[in-house]
Amino acid sequence: MTADLARSWLTFSAPVAAARAAGRPLVALESTIIAHGMPYPENVRTAREVEDLIRNLGAEPATIALIGGRIRIGLAHDELERLGRSGQAQKVSRRDLPAVLASGGLGATTVAGTMICAALAGIEVFVTGGIGGVHRGAQETFDISADLQELAKTSVAVVCAGAKSILDIGLTLEYLETHGVPVLSCEQDNVAAFYTRDSGFRADFRLDDPAQQARFIRTKWDLGLAGGVVLSTPVPEAAAMASDEIDALTQQALADAMAQGITGKAVTPFLLARIEALTSGRSLATNIALVKHNAEVGARLALALAQVL
Repeated sequence: MTADLARSWLTFSAPVAAARAAGRPLVALESTIIAHGMPYPENVRTAREVEDLIRNLGAEPATIALIGGRIRIGLAHDELERLGRSGQAQKVSRRDLPAVLASGGLGATTVAGTMICAALAGIEVFVTGGIGGVHRGAQETFDISADLQELAKTSVAVVCAGAKSILDIGLTLEYLETHGVPVLSCEQDNVAAFYTRDSGFRADFRLDDPAQQARFIRTKWDLGLAGGVVLSTPVPEAAAMASDEIDALTQQALADAMAQGITGKAVTPFLLARIEALTSGRSLATNIALVKHNAEVGARLALALAQVL
């Protein structure tokens, strides 16, 4: 498929189209976090608040989803509401894009799916909560998120609170290193760990200033080094959870998933929901706080990238 033919599947919302015409930077946002990552109504409220944060900093948010056989770049409020309420949206990664588009179904894009769509739309910065990665026990299950392969091949900068705490973060970072994906951090030397601030693993490079981050990313792509960049930033300290608590809860949630026979792409949403239940909602508050912080970091990066051409 040629690039022009691929882009013919895109539909831009009016605000996103206006921002493109005016040369304002865009920030991509995924929709799986709305459809599968948080309960209603917190999911829709958080999505709107994240979009407002990005706009207030001078960039334009572009939440991405599949609706009616089109890749929608930017969603209206009623579309966000539909994603958050329906419970019917399919998780869409690279392998799922053709099926959901061809059927005209409702699709919520994962990190990998959003990266593909953002690249088609010419969007260089994508904000998410945490990236997928190598699952615990992957030595037996071979359960490795498609997010990592997408980071190796698709040239989009992904701003996140590191890899999700439910994963094997050490192996995730090894996988990214093998595939030449730089992992940057800001605000601290170590990579963040989603619910917790510190994974215990150092990032490849620490760059706190958005202009520095932008120069690094632009230099990588100018050299023809295709693929993404991970920019890790920790959850605000007031909202962070203790690593020993999260580790214990994750082990319990993993045991529950195994007992219920939950596998594949259903594992991550199950674990997040189970941990939320086990913490009586505290983990959800942490998730919301980190996504909002990531949005601020991502908007500043998008503005800086627009100045480094």
